[in-house]
Amino acid sequence: MRAGLGAIAAATLLALAGLGQPAHSDDQRDLKARTAGATISWAAENGRLRQVLEAFPKGGDIHTHLRGAVYAESWLDWAAEDGLCVDTSIPAIKFREGADCAASGWMTADAARLDKDVRHDLINALSTRSYVPTSGWSGHDQFFATFDRINVNAARLGDQLAEVADRAGRQNVLYLEIMETIVLPELFPLLADVKLSGDMAADYKTLIAGPFGKAMPGLVASVRKQIADAMARKDQLLGCGTDAAKPGCDVEIRLLHQVIREMSPALVYGQFILGWQVMQEEPMVVGANLVAPEDGYIALRDYSLHMHMIDWLYRNKGARNISLHAGELAIGLVDPKELTFHIREAIDLGHAKRIGHGVAVAYEDNSAELLEHMAKEGIMVEINLTSNDTILGISGRDHPLALYRDMDVPYALSTDDEGVSRIDLTHEYVRYWRTYKVPYFEMRHASRNALTYSFLPGESLWKSAPCEKDVAEGAAAGADCSAFLKTSEKARLQWKLEERFRAFEDEQRIPRRKTTSFN
Repeated sequence: MRAGLGAIAAATLLALAGLGQPAHSDDQRDLKARTAGATISWAAENGRLRQVLEAFPKGGDIHTHLRGAVYAESWLDWAAEDGLCVDTSIPAIKFREGADCAASGWMTADAARLDKDVRHDLINALSTRSYVPTSGWSGHDQFFATFDRINVNAARLGDQLAEVADRAGRQNVLYLEIMETIVLPELFPLLADVKLSGDMAADYKTLIAGPFGKAMPGLVASVRKQIADAMARKDQLLGCGTDAAKPGCDVEIRLLHQVIREMSPALVYGQFILGWQVMQEEPMVVGANLVAPEDGYIALRDYSLHMHMIDWLYRNKGARNISLHAGELAIGLVDPKELTFHIREAIDLGHAKRIGHGVAVAYEDNSAELLEHMAKEGIMVEINLTSNDTILGISGRDHPLALYRDMDVPYALSTDDEGVSRIDLTHEYVRYWRTYKVPYFEMRHASRNALTYSFLPGESLWKSAPCEKDVAEGAAAGADCSAFLKTSEKARLQWKLEERFRAFEDEQRIPRRKTTSFN
């Protein structure tokens, strides 16, 4: 029976094409897309789903934290090369505090790397590998504890970018929108002792008039230089521009200014103010986001205050692209009242164009109206299936992805922290397909959404009727579409994605299985 699958597929193609009669180009594209979907279904039943979905074109990963995206093995390798230490009692990577690691009762990272037991324990401590929930220590605890166990030299920013870019390139991912905090320690002496009043306008004046305001030009310049140096280092490591260029060279990268919310109001507001200026001056930084556990004491206490900070800056210092972690909560994790307003405030006060996670949406006050509003306004949800399962214990039918789909709220798949979770974006597509059995056309649409709702500058490809027509017909970009592509960085990358979809769909066939396979 299996040996005949190739013949069955060929017969199906003829039937879909009108009993062998010539089809219009848009019909042919549709036929090839349906064949790709059939191939994915076949692959899932025959041990090849990973291979097919790794090749499947993915618009991007637009919810990914750089610190969480790097694998533990890389942190340990860099620590060994840079002379850092390992505290085996935690275990964690540490900077030297004395003349050598032994002075603190630690071992060198190089020695830790060579000790199989220490290396094993450290990798587990820096990730959720081998993690099993125990009394008093949940997946949530393990996940967020990993970040305090990582130390790395600042000069390794480019190494981190190279790792995640090359991993993405090998999976046919076109774009990464990466959250990272470039400047933070420098802010503590400038803001740690500042008390705010809660009046956003007055507090802005207080911060700008003080040492923080005077240091702003230098801070912005430092951010820009670190980004430029990191991108150059990334290109060097990947061999970009040479005959030996690695796949990561073909991945576009932009950054989101990452504000850590589990800090004093002055430190949070200062991070936002700095980010506002960085977003204005540095093209690589295309938006901002709030990070750290949403259920933390300060995160909950100051949630609305943080939204008012964003609101004041947005209305008085210029609109910026905002994506916010909101609704990364579950019943039992927090007081139920905390589940009722986070996503709505992120949208109404925080001006969020995208919502990260949004798991608690069903608990929001008047959630049906909120979902209709998100659908109408095109407020997209960044879906992190593995992360939501590990941190919140929410998966399968309990996950609101089906709700978002039914309410026509746009969404895209993302990894959140692929290094901590020991996954990649292909893994999330595999999980998505297996769990929800989505049709190929929806999976392709979700992939497109990562670029459509990205913060890349320019209008979307789908705002151009000529381009949309050329995509549907599988044609080269005509004169009108080509003119539009010249005006939009976003549309140019979207067009590249469509070219990759054509190539992928052209190649998909259900293979004829050898009759000797089971002899």
